[in-house]
Amino acid sequence: MVTTFKIAVLGAQGVGKTAIVRQFMYNEFSEACVPTKGRRVFLPAVVMNGHVHELQIMDFPPITSFPVNTLQEWADSCCRGLRSAHAYILVYDICCFDSFEYIKTLRQQILETRVIGTNETPIIIVGNKRDLQRGRVIPRWNVSHLVKKTWKCGYIECSAKYNWHILLLFSELLKSVGCARCKHVHAAIRFQGALRRNRCSIM
Repeated sequence: MVTTFKIAVLGAQGVGKTAIVRQFMYNEFSEACVPTKGRRVFLPAVVMNGHVHELQIMDFPPITSFPVNTLQEWADSCCRGLRSAHAYILVYDICCFDSFEYIKTLRQQILETRVIGTNETPIIIVGNKRDLQRGRVIPRWNVSHLVKKTWKCGYIECSAKYNWHILLLFSELLKSVGCARCKHVHAAIRFQGALRRNRCSIM
């Protein structure tokens, strides 16, 4: 049986949301920063421990606020699918304090406005651009402690540029959305792109 998980990727402009998704999908990175203007949907399939999981990864442009109800969600085409996501990836730039404040506000809005299954909806905080470590504005320990101990969210730092911890991010995400068969895995993960033109095995 194939399970489909809807994943929303959110963050301020320029934090590398699309770069993370494209690195995961196509193993590619572009230095050119092209702002996301509208919602983009990627449909990969992941095989973990012999079980297929279809992902609907929704890459959103920066939003002013999380939609408080279904009407507001569907009134803005950029927000469609946000409230029904099974998990949220909130990305910030470790070199930009404002981008962290953005996801801090966004996380609070998600908790306050999502009524159904709020407490069971995983939120993973992602600090991108680890390759620019020297420009970090908040010590890693401080962020990790706040996110894990106070927010009760998952926390991962990655580098979309060098494909560092990208696979780990999505592996942890599958575990967090209740993929019971993935709980104890560091096993082989086979990934197939939505267009099935770039097939690869990732160990």
